[in-house]
Amino acid sequence: MKLFVLSLMMLLAFFRCEKANSETSDGASVSVEIVQASVPLFTGQENDKLIRLEVQTGEENKAIEVVGVTVVFTPESDTDCLTSVSAIAYEGNNELLFGTSTEIGKTTQIEGSVSASQPVQLFHLNLSVNQNARLLSTLQLDRVDVTFSDGSVVSSGPATPHTYRLAKVLRAVGQDNCDTYRIPGIVTTNKGTLIAVYDNRYNNSKDLQEDIDVGMSRSTDGGQTWEPMKVIMDMGEWGGRSQRLNGIGDPSVLYDHTTGTLWVAGLWMSGATEKDMLWWASKPGMSPEETGQFIIAKSTDDGLTWSETVNITDQIKDPSWQLLLQGPGRGITLEDGTLVFPAQFKADIGEKALDGGQYTSHSTIVYSTDGGESWQIGTGAKPNTTEAQVVQLTDGSLMLNMRDDQNRKDKSETNGRAVAVTKDLGKTWEIHPTTNSALQEPNCMASIISADLKVDGEKKRVLFFSNPNNKHQRTNMTIKGSVDEGMSWPEEFQLEIYEPGGFGYSCMTMIDDETVGILYEGVKELYFQSIPVSDIIK
Repeated sequence: MKLFVLSLMMLLAFFRCEKANSETSDGASVSVEIVQASVPLFTGQENDKLIRLEVQTGEENKAIEVVGVTVVFTPESDTDCLTSVSAIAYEGNNELLFGTSTEIGKTTQIEGSVSASQPVQLFHLNLSVNQNARLLSTLQLDRVDVTFSDGSVVSSGPATPHTYRLAKVLRAVGQDNCDTYRIPGIVTTNKGTLIAVYDNRYNNSKDLQEDIDVGMSRSTDGGQTWEPMKVIMDMGEWGGRSQRLNGIGDPSVLYDHTTGTLWVAGLWMSGATEKDMLWWASKPGMSPEETGQFIIAKSTDDGLTWSETVNITDQIKDPSWQLLLQGPGRGITLEDGTLVFPAQFKADIGEKALDGGQYTSHSTIVYSTDGGESWQIGTGAKPNTTEAQVVQLTDGSLMLNMRDDQNRKDKSETNGRAVAVTKDLGKTWEIHPTTNSALQEPNCMASIISADLKVDGEKKRVLFFSNPNNKHQRTNMTIKGSVDEGMSWPEEFQLEIYEPGGFGYSCMTMIDDETVGILYEGVKELYFQSIPVSDIIK
């Protein structure tokens, strides 16, 4: 879980630009270049430096006064979601407020005054979004008009306007005394309630062993608003050890649509010291003092209240394995009611370990055929695979989409997600034809879900996949669609929603038949967006 820190230089590298040229009335050559950030607009806050304007005068020390910046949005834009548009000017490294407009429309005028005496005068446009703005609202920039003191105007607009979609910061840095929120999972209940789970990492961004609990957020209006966070898994001071030595995290959430029961699985470790990283500190054995524990909790009232935690490690873990844990992300309920969590284990079963040590990792599934009364586990699908997600195909088989740590070692140009299929609940696996080739990854967790939807008037099982769409770094968060059950992921069925760097984990759910909900990681924060299916499967 390598961390990636977002910097301004990285952000600027992800902007898109367009340039226009003109002259002022005194014959000075002037050009305006627009550079757009490929990011969402977050509700309830000012979104800084979304649009960069470079007014290029071409002549040093020849002052040209800018007195107006007019922002023109496309006719389809929902400008009602905005509360203000501001222009920031720069003198060297100093930021100056050029002007702000709260009279927002398709054409929004900002008045001010700044002397452009350098070859390039830089502006940034900031957009403030209403806290209660509709998440399905979108904005597109048509052009920007820059007005000079002599009355001349230079206009510039993007050839293809970037669509700004709205997003919510579901969990923010420092909220509820948490330094970091990580590891998202999300499902939709029969009542349409969204249930999101995640790590509450109180002290820092570090993985277990640390003071970590599983938090839960609940929305009854499709993600538009969320109830206060609840801690649903906390191992307290078990064994006389501190909270910091009894962390539980990496949650996976599952909804049983046949009984209306929500299940959450978490990994608990009672560590010896906070310096011990669970991935290495966990050893063969079965007790909490020896090895990580597979813990579950459930809710039978649509997420309002949650049961005490139950330890099912002795039902599913081989004592010789070093570690067993869930997903993370989400699980599924099969058409026959079988509950399935994706899972992973570390075991010495003959393969050479990726890290050169004794153990290697394997993705698999943990399942229950009796409504959660008892649990069983499958075999390893492929060596050196870890975090996985699972979907059911139309023939009843299960497709496991896996993070492949072999990519990290080989640094292969294919560098893609591993994919395997089972027809017998994980007793045996077949490698899928698209494995390590169809879905590129930077070695990261990803999400895959299925939905039965109408495509061109025909009912099909559609797969949606999300991850950082980059071979080498956790950037370019993208949702992809497949209408042939994962055999292909056409470019026209791909939508990038967040281009800058982040921690990179994501999880999706169908809010309804027309909308995909996605919860994904920024840097120490969790973002939620609603995306129309028609924006992905065009």
